[in-house]
Amino acid sequence: MTKPLALAFHPQRTDLYQELHSRPFQVLPARARVTHIAVMTTPEQRERQFKHLQALHRMLGEPWPEQEVTCYEQNFDQLRVRREVHMEFTAYTFTNLAPSEAEPFDETGLSALPKGWLERLEGTVVAAFHIEVSPSSENARNEPAFMRKHFEGMRLVGSSPQEGAARVLGTFQLHSDNFGRFMVLNYSMSDSQLGRLVQRLMEIETYRLMSLLALPVAREITPALNEMDQQLATITQALADNETLDEQTILAKLTNMAARIEAFRAHSTFRFSATQAYHRLVLTRLEELREDEVSGHLTITEFMTRRLTPAVKTCEAVSVRLEDLSRRIDRASDMMRTRVELAIQSQNQELLSSMDRRSRIQLMMQHTVEGFSVVAISYYLIGLLSLGLNALAESGIPLNKPVLLGIAIPGVLVLVFVAIRLIHHRFIRLANRQ
Repeated sequence: MTKPLALAFHPQRTDLYQELHSRPFQVLPARARVTHIAVMTTPEQRERQFKHLQALHRMLGEPWPEQEVTCYEQNFDQLRVRREVHMEFTAYTFTNLAPSEAEPFDETGLSALPKGWLERLEGTVVAAFHIEVSPSSENARNEPAFMRKHFEGMRLVGSSPQEGAARVLGTFQLHSDNFGRFMVLNYSMSDSQLGRLVQRLMEIETYRLMSLLALPVAREITPALNEMDQQLATITQALADNETLDEQTILAKLTNMAARIEAFRAHSTFRFSATQAYHRLVLTRLEELREDEVSGHLTITEFMTRRLTPAVKTCEAVSVRLEDLSRRIDRASDMMRTRVELAIQSQNQELLSSMDRRSRIQLMMQHTVEGFSVVAISYYLIGLLSLGLNALAESGIPLNKPVLLGIAIPGVLVLVFVAIRLIHHRFIRLANRQ
């Protein structure tokens, strides 16, 4: 035995290898009745679903699984139960392998289940349909009426996949039992090939329905988008015509529209993205069928192209429209904000001009006050000088007080004026430096 190398393997390396083998194709005999159900669940419902699956094992007297896995399959004598866990839904496939001479769809994959078990399955059923797998017969091959009577007279869609190795017929509609129906007639396929064909058929129908979940969302959003589109066009035209607008009201409307768009995007982005992913899976599975046309019937690919693709394109168009409307609202908001900023700048400019005028008036008043200040200060200085001369005269010094005061008045006025001007110029220099 070769000794394993001591390399540092990625901790998820084994899981990555197992991922490709997590959902193996079934092997089906030439006669089987299959029922496929896809159920959307919350994490809490999914946990309870697993416990419900364990209860089925107990009811049938078989050991039950202890741990949930991505794909679980178990045979109970003539009943095969398969459970696949997907991102959004859980798929159950019940295959009834018991021999039967009953007419197609009189017995289904659910016939072998214990009564009442399926009704207690939690979750919201999206896809539910029966598949009748049987060998080809001359009646089925040559008489379309033989096939049509098992589909309650509904219009059939079908083809011969794998270069005519089988024939697939269905209606893609709900029948009286609230289930869809498909019939697979095996001409020359092996059990493995037949299992792969049925698996692709189940995936096509399940992914088709999952991809259409976004269509009601798109239809619900469209009227609101039409209304907002018209409002935005009116606002944009008013801006282009330079009309007088109430900026605050317009900005409030734009903000409200932007909030509604973001709410729509939060509600629909995942659903629209999932629709595109499911649609690509449907197209891939259709290519793998390699269909040949059956005279008188639309092929499954033609039916999907005519019916499913327009619905998916509608969802894509609404998704693109949401993004486009969001960008247009942003641009309109930018224009409104620019308009408001220009108006504010104009108001600020007028305010500054008014302040400049008031400053000049204040400066003129200041110069006038300076003149009065020179006189007032000089008056008080002459008064102080008079008191000083009085004191000298009383001390016995002979002075001619009126002459001295008369001579001092011009000098005091000049000195006070020069001092005030020097102080004024000093403050001007300090202001210029700052």
